[in-house]
Amino acid sequence: MKRREFITLLGGAAAAGWPFPARAQQPTLPVIGYLNIRAPGEDTHLLAAFREGLKETGYVEGKNVAVAYRYAANQYEKLPELAADLVHRQVTVIAALGGAPAAPAVKHATSTIPIVTIVGVDPVQTGLVASLNRPGGNLTGVSLLNNELAPKLVQLLHELLPKTTLIGFLVNPTNPAADSLAREVTAGARTIGQRIHVLTARNESDFEPAFATLVRLRADALLVQGDPFFNSHATQLVALAARDAMPAIYPFPEYVAAGGLMSYGSSLTDGYRQAGIQTGRILKGEKPADLPFQQLVKIELIINLKATKTLGLSVPTALLVRADEVIE
Repeated sequence: MKRREFITLLGGAAAAGWPFPARAQQPTLPVIGYLNIRAPGEDTHLLAAFREGLKETGYVEGKNVAVAYRYAANQYEKLPELAADLVHRQVTVIAALGGAPAAPAVKHATSTIPIVTIVGVDPVQTGLVASLNRPGGNLTGVSLLNNELAPKLVQLLHELLPKTTLIGFLVNPTNPAADSLAREVTAGARTIGQRIHVLTARNESDFEPAFATLVRLRADALLVQGDPFFNSHATQLVALAARDAMPAIYPFPEYVAAGGLMSYGSSLTDGYRQAGIQTGRILKGEKPADLPFQQLVKIELIINLKATKTLGLSVPTALLVRADEVIE
């Protein structure tokens, strides 16, 4: 074959879209299965933190890693189906985020695909992992331990409102931790002479009746469970508490940022960033069985003085001194 004919043949092959060996061997990007309990758009700042964690380990979405997004829209019963879909797609790693209910759903769906999760409970006590240092299976992640701090939130309310006798505790009955948490909070409150009335809300239509019950019982204050559904509606819950002049304490700083009175707990944003780092480390080849479960040890007390003034409350000096942040 003459040189000119060979060049013409190559040009025709390119125009016809024939697969050259170099083109066929382009590497396929690893895929992260991103499963979130919330609805799309409700996790914008948290997703940004997750991506920041990935970036710290050298991964950028669309450049050297792809992401398959699945959202449960706060309908926990959808989690098993969404988890099974990601397993069927054979993603490289699953980031099961948004709260404790996501982790068991994904763990039940696969024993081979690595899983990174964020939980607000003790992952060992709940049977998710064998130990914090060596999880031992295909699941690791980040523990906020905010649910374990719930009794402490009751004490903080008591310090702010020493004459308090009845505190409402809003829980999501579809959250697996709700019943045990309610028992712990009730028992802890009893030791300091407080009574707890447990209120439930599993969807938005339950919020109004719950707050109406608080008013009818003449409750002195409100404690909100650290639940993904509640976190998604932080602004709405804060507004309802303000409307009814109900002093309330929350498990995450995001509530105070929305105008809430007081929060005590870890940062969700930091938790998502750490989950991004864990995911990146797995993409680099580390095994979840050997990747320690991270515990966020930074616990912050944040007080919103704007809210205290609106409620006509005076914050004890001892409480202000202990606060990590005071919003003027």
